[in-house]
Amino acid sequence: MQLLIRNATVITMNATRQVLRDADVIVDGTRIAHVGPHSKTRRGRAMRVIDGRGLVVTPGLIHSHLHACQTLCRNHADGLELLDWLRERIWPFEASHDAASMRASADLTFLELVTSGATACLDMGSVRHYGAVFEAARDAGLRLVGGKCMMDAGQGVPAGLRETTEASLAESLALLERWHGAEDGRLTYAFAPRFVLSCTEGLMRRVGELSREKGVRVHTHASENPTECDLVREKTGLDNVAYFNALGLLGPQTTLAHCVWVTAEEQKLLRQTRTCVCHCPSANFKLASGMAKVPELVQQGITVGLGADGAPCNNTLDIFHELRLAALMHLPRVGPTGFSAMQALELATVNGARALGLEADVGSIEPGKKADLTFIDVSGTHLTPVSDDPVATIVYAAQSRDVRHVVVDGRVLLFDGKPQTMDPAAVRRSAVQHARRLLEQLG
Repeated sequence: MQLLIRNATVITMNATRQVLRDADVIVDGTRIAHVGPHSKTRRGRAMRVIDGRGLVVTPGLIHSHLHACQTLCRNHADGLELLDWLRERIWPFEASHDAASMRASADLTFLELVTSGATACLDMGSVRHYGAVFEAARDAGLRLVGGKCMMDAGQGVPAGLRETTEASLAESLALLERWHGAEDGRLTYAFAPRFVLSCTEGLMRRVGELSREKGVRVHTHASENPTECDLVREKTGLDNVAYFNALGLLGPQTTLAHCVWVTAEEQKLLRQTRTCVCHCPSANFKLASGMAKVPELVQQGITVGLGADGAPCNNTLDIFHELRLAALMHLPRVGPTGFSAMQALELATVNGARALGLEADVGSIEPGKKADLTFIDVSGTHLTPVSDDPVATIVYAAQSRDVRHVVVDGRVLLFDGKPQTMDPAAVRRSAVQHARRLLEQLG
């Protein structure tokens, strides 16, 4: 079966950042077969056709840092800074999960992602039950790079999250064996040591070795909060990024969430090693962590993706919310032309693909790439009149409610605003039931 999108405005995000008007996209199986003017496209006999008139089609939007395990704790962890937020709310909540509640949390997460236009994410789980997250992504049709959280040290870590170094590595490797490359490569594994303060040096060093040996991504946090940075220096004698470098953890296979407080020397290390960064603007504001210097990182050639982080520190997983905020928040400091709408969109597309290690397959609309597509209706009152620059329209004015269709691997996951692989009422009902049980259990 082929899919034909007709007469759309296509933001390709190819090497020349080409925007095509009244264009067609043909999907053959899981991959894009053709992108070009409508007049040159012939309809095949077994094609499903989507009318693209009035729609802007972008590469599928990508979250480069997420915590699906935390979504059931949304609206229950407000008014705290990072370390208190973790110790008083998030770690106890994560420790209370069983496999059923983890599945409910992941289902709710992926329903929110798909209905708000996201097609892929880099997710860090809790210590246990990560198989349920992969199962949820498998059934939803979402593209997931994810892994169980690794925690073999740390102050204030509940017993339900503490693990030995050997057990952490063994469970991670078992999950990798089961899920890495599953669903024709739509699901892939990533080692996810939480951060320096909850991991031993031995665990971190071994993760670096296994990442290189297995060809698997590393996903962790770095330099999110000033107090965290002080404690890392006290523990290791080095700044976060410098410590990771000493342990052999930096490189294009690694994505560091936040990097709000990286020094000039650390920025140099990120650039030299081609390590990826994920910008989480809402979470950094809500936890009062600060503002990452994203324009400066991008200017140096550092790959920066975009993410919502977890629902308890956001409290929405809406990629359009993060996109607009990332585009605007830096301008008072760098000037009105210091960070463009196109650069902001790159965070959620081509750069996001690199941050997930998937740049060969997703992030742009080009023949041969996987067919991950987001369709945005630009007919709404809040988008009228539409600018001659559809990139600016999407970045500055579009909202998640404007998402009409979502396609992953050539499969339609959202059509005319309606999920095709999930039952929203059932997902919400299960989420409420499990959230209530966990929160009552925690008092």
